[in-house]
Amino acid sequence: MRKFLFIISAFTMLQANAQQNLTPEKLLQLGRVSALGISKDNKLLIYKVSVPNIQENKMDSKFYSLPLAGGTAVEVDNKDVLLNNNRISPDGKYILSSEEVKLNKVLGKDKYQDLDKTSGQVYTSLNYRHWDKWFDGSFSHVFFAPYANGQAGDKKDIMKDEPYFCPQQPFGGDEDFIWSPDSKKIIYITKKKFGTDYAVSTNTDIFEYDIETGNTKNLTEENKGYDVAPAFNKQGKLAWLQMKTDGYESDKNDLVVLTKGTTVNLTGFNDQIHIESFIWGNDDKTLFFVAPVDGTLQVFSVNDIGLTKMLPRITQISKGDFDINSIIAQIGDDLIVSKENISRAAEIYKLNIKTGALTQLTHVNDEAYKNIAPVKSEKKYITTSDNQKMLEWIVYPPNFDATKKYPVLLYCQGGPQSPTTQFYSYRWNFQLIASQGYIIVVPSRRGMPGFGTKWNEDVSKDWGGHVIQDYLDAIDNISKESYIDTSRRGCVGASFGGYSVYELAGKHEGRFKTFIAHDGIFDFRSMYGTTDEMWFENWEKGGNYWDKSNKAAQHSFEQSPSNFVDKWNTPIMIVQGGIDYRVPVEQGQQAFQAAQLKGIKSKLLYFPDENHWVLKPQNALLWQREFFGWLKETL
Repeated sequence: MRKFLFIISAFTMLQANAQQNLTPEKLLQLGRVSALGISKDNKLLIYKVSVPNIQENKMDSKFYSLPLAGGTAVEVDNKDVLLNNNRISPDGKYILSSEEVKLNKVLGKDKYQDLDKTSGQVYTSLNYRHWDKWFDGSFSHVFFAPYANGQAGDKKDIMKDEPYFCPQQPFGGDEDFIWSPDSKKIIYITKKKFGTDYAVSTNTDIFEYDIETGNTKNLTEENKGYDVAPAFNKQGKLAWLQMKTDGYESDKNDLVVLTKGTTVNLTGFNDQIHIESFIWGNDDKTLFFVAPVDGTLQVFSVNDIGLTKMLPRITQISKGDFDINSIIAQIGDDLIVSKENISRAAEIYKLNIKTGALTQLTHVNDEAYKNIAPVKSEKKYITTSDNQKMLEWIVYPPNFDATKKYPVLLYCQGGPQSPTTQFYSYRWNFQLIASQGYIIVVPSRRGMPGFGTKWNEDVSKDWGGHVIQDYLDAIDNISKESYIDTSRRGCVGASFGGYSVYELAGKHEGRFKTFIAHDGIFDFRSMYGTTDEMWFENWEKGGNYWDKSNKAAQHSFEQSPSNFVDKWNTPIMIVQGGIDYRVPVEQGQQAFQAAQLKGIKSKLLYFPDENHWVLKPQNALLWQREFFGWLKETL
């Protein structure tokens, strides 16, 4: 209860100040709402509320149940009693688990028992580190065991001594291994590749393990790209998400169904659809999915067509300037969904399938937002310099007055192929940034899904080309507005957005007064030599830098920001995580060192214990304070 008093006191403190601008401290006092599922009797929503505990530098969480028919949320001590345990087989006889199995000796103390205090590690292939962890010779494997009276019997490793991972690293979870409705099969995802082969491929497959025979069958052997998110309907029909191309992690993501041994693609015919997630409908014939469209994330439905030659029917259910970022379940004519927008953190809603009407269920942050001044976001289409139509979001400060002058920030998105939508971030929070008096322009530049496959693919192998010009077009377009102070323009971004900042620093021709880059790629050669997921580099750059006959790759490596440092002349702040193995630490170090040696006003914010993100509460608050301190100082 002491932990929850922290949440209550935070909201009370917010209530005391009516309609004040959002601050970093207030942002970190908001409850973060995530649905855990629907109760066994389909009457209750079970959800979690988490709040950063700044003093103890961790997250505090509480669990609640809420009647779907209406009522008051009640705190629950044992959420697992209310929820179905999907680790237990439908017939109740078995239980699934995932455990680490050490198969390789890479630690010196494992190889040589007389050297039990050595810290050495020995590798003979790539994938020696991934995301934020070094490989220690262990693999996550799927086990099942007999289950009775709440107790598990002897466990069996269904992956045996195979050097493969399930759940997938680094973000896989329970969704990577599931029961068939008849309890006779275990479906699991793995990439049956090891070491260097693993690092250059995205070819995950879906496997079916037979409990009775112990045999395993590859259900997706013919597909060479990602196969993920398997889900059965009640009748035992299997659907999943599929990308076709090996090595291309941002390929078109389609929804497929296995029908009598044949894989039927339900969304491949629609060039605009790039699916984020899906669930089966209660009728076992409809599938509901989330996909980007027009600068938002929305819910669609598609019908399972079986083996007929007719085209599936895709229908958009939700519409508006908001994001539906997940679908939890279908209850009657409603979908239970998570909804957010630029100025409101996620809450749980009912979405009526027939009308598209939304009804708010959870109200965790309602009182807090009564005391926070809102910001306005506006959707706008502009024409790029090569006559393409590009969407962008413009976010205005509270109480925006078009007769005044405002500084403007160009926001550069990561990915590179992730959409700019109405997302609510606890780091790159547009409401928070705008509340400090900045206008933000958020372009859906080339490389973003939701605008057709060509637009999505036009960034690959040409990072320094049209996409950079798209950013320049965006800042030039908004600079025509009378309320923009063109002497106070800044540029910020992370990951690919951080790369974009570095690239623009050498190409902006005086447009910007300041830059902030977080975990950005500065030097393409050293990035190629130190990053973990080589499939990404090989696809995005077109190959390696030493193959002089590969014109596509040579063109890519020529676009490295490090090649344009001679033109750097603008203050820049660099943020870098010490255990970021996607964009390793030397990228930030090189950029900061170049700026310093050129005599450019610069700052390095280094987090030795953070990966590609900033996860610890005190680090998050430091990030915000340094971010806005730099803008105040330089813009």
